[in-house]
Amino acid sequence: MWEPNIIKNDDIELLLTDVAERYGYDFTQYSKASLKRRLNRICLIDKFSSFAELRYRVMNHPEYLQRFVEEITVNVTEMFRDPNFYKSLREEVFPRLGTYPFIRIWVAGCSTGEEAYSIAILLKEANLYHKSLIYATDINPGVLERASSGIFPISQMQLYSENYRLSGGIEDFSKYYTANYDSVQFHHDLKEKMIFSTHNLVSDSSFNAFQLILCRNVLIYFDKELQNSVFDLFDISLDALGYLALGSKETIRFSKLEKQYKQIGDERIWKKIR
Repeated sequence: MWEPNIIKNDDIELLLTDVAERYGYDFTQYSKASLKRRLNRICLIDKFSSFAELRYRVMNHPEYLQRFVEEITVNVTEMFRDPNFYKSLREEVFPRLGTYPFIRIWVAGCSTGEEAYSIAILLKEANLYHKSLIYATDINPGVLERASSGIFPISQMQLYSENYRLSGGIEDFSKYYTANYDSVQFHHDLKEKMIFSTHNLVSDSSFNAFQLILCRNVLIYFDKELQNSVFDLFDISLDALGYLALGSKETIRFSKLEKQYKQIGDERIWKKIR
């Protein structure tokens, strides 16, 4: 029977190095405490009797890799999570983005897509969707597949509707989806300006110039060195006077980019000023 917390740091390092070399997924700079929790969880759920058994499965069964990546990178997400954050986007960021002839937005680490659809709804309501493009990226192809389907559990709609209302939404939230038994399908016109693509924040480079980048509740799983590396990637990818939005426990304070950005209000949104 699996005993939690018996995984040694050296064993984790060995597995992560092997995964990086064989498959190209580099998790070596993820927070060790977070990794240990998630690896323990995998061993418990998939009934591995030892860490060596998990390592053997990952290295010798490539079809198991997707499950491994999904567990390591799992993000808790919901539509209009932290409604005041979305209210700030509505009131302080989108009116300024509206002055651009074309708006590119990057939702980095988009997971199953709830945030990307929330942004699409905000753009619709600000009458900016027609001149926008949303790039929704994640390291995990499995969650991207779910995100691109636009299908979510109907059990979540009451929460999402309340979040939407608290974010300043005044429409009937159900106008954006069709209910089918235990799930809902968000309308296709919300996806018309979305591009879903795999992207590894650790190893992949910048791929466009953006006016807004959102990466919320992803960096908390990275160590300081990797966070700074990702901030550099975002800085290269962000237009002058563009906006960077992070999660409620994430900040660019104390990073070398701090002096190049100005925080907007009380939310974790920064404007690039240099």
